[in-house]
Amino acid sequence: MIRVAEILPAGSWEGAPADSVVLDREDRHRRRAVLDGAGGTRVLLDLPKARQLHHGDGLRLEDGRIVAILAAAEDLVEIEAETTDALIRIAWHLGNRHLPTQLVPGALRIRRDHVIEDMVARLGGRMTPLTAPFDPEGGAYGHGHVQGHDHPHDHGPSHGHDHAHSHHHGHAHDHD
Repeated sequence: MIRVAEILPAGSWEGAPADSVVLDREDRHRRRAVLDGAGGTRVLLDLPKARQLHHGDGLRLEDGRIVAILAAAEDLVEIEAETTDALIRIAWHLGNRHLPTQLVPGALRIRRDHVIEDMVARLGGRMTPLTAPFDPEGGAYGHGHVQGHDHPHDHGPSHGHDHAHSHHHGHAHDHD
């Protein structure tokens, strides 16, 4: 099996890739994995520590070929607000919950979560459901991966899910 020799950031490589690998957000946070390309190329990614791969990154293989990383389409909601101040307030609340959030011009994107969507609506956000690649911002401390309250489970009627609790997160930890 051919190994990945180098990860090339999106926009730093040219030409047509030899193959492509389509991965969702979680599957793009990797240290070691066997990746199967859409065209049948099988590669080994083996890094010293976990890294977030982004849509458009290129995996340069030992033989010089490049395999493109493509973000899989996911169920998202795009959030807009009447004013920039209102959108900043919503962004603060999403960040306070360590929720992976993608910044797009004039809006925010998050994964679908009815509890969070209810909070955003109460804060005055307008939401548009969509299916699109999800490439959220990396962690503020250089980890490149946000660890937080992103959870696709059903909250049910008995789970209020109020995130107004006090919590401390020491950020001197490793996300490998």
